[in-house]
Amino acid sequence: MEIAPGDIIVCTVEKIIGTTVFVEINGSNEKGTIILSEIAAGRIRNLRDYVVPKKVIICKVLRVLPDHVELSLRRVKEKEKKEALEKSKLEKSYKQIFGSVMGEKTSEIIKEIEREMPLSEFLEEAKKDSSGLKKLIGKENAEKILEMLKKQKEKVFSVKKEIKLISNDSDGIIKIKELLSGEKKVEVKYLAAGRYLLSSEDKSPKKADQKATSFLEEIEKTVKEKNIEISY
Repeated sequence: MEIAPGDIIVCTVEKIIGTTVFVEINGSNEKGTIILSEIAAGRIRNLRDYVVPKKVIICKVLRVLPDHVELSLRRVKEKEKKEALEKSKLEKSYKQIFGSVMGEKTSEIIKEIEREMPLSEFLEEAKKDSSGLKKLIGKENAEKILEMLKKQKEKVFSVKKEIKLISNDSDGIIKIKELLSGEKKVEVKYLAAGRYLLSSEDKSPKKADQKATSFLEEIEKTVKEKNIEISY
């Protein structure tokens, strides 16, 4: 797994020495460190309120050095944390599927895959085109894995954003309805007093958020010309 500054990665706390936290970066042979100021904002009275050995944490890559990676815990946003944890769970389930079919060869095969890309990405591609998977592990094993992937329940992520739209024009309600109509990727629900809830869903949390954000951007482009006030 290639690591670069800005990446959000899953780590496991290895040890704490003084005010420095040492971690193992999951899915790689790399080691990382987190200094006290990158644990949390403000004064930290007890470091172990935030990290303890064997705890799984989500970090942001600050710098990649020859012998270790400098990381931050406090700079990870809540949304990034959720996405990374979901991805980690997905990777774990994929490895279990591989293990049930490939047995002792699992570790060696996964290492070969992860030299090029994450296992989850490889298997998502295999669902569309299985030739690479068949070449790697044989037709019979590939078909077993693909069948198990089909049975696996796919998680759907939902993103919700609340907005308020107000117009003092006599036909203001009609204008607002026109503004919100015609969008198929985002569900619009009226709450009360000019408040609306926008909901979008996707198998990818990032894509779900992009759908809602894109719809909001389109609304923002036209509210002024329709004399509509928008707030969030």
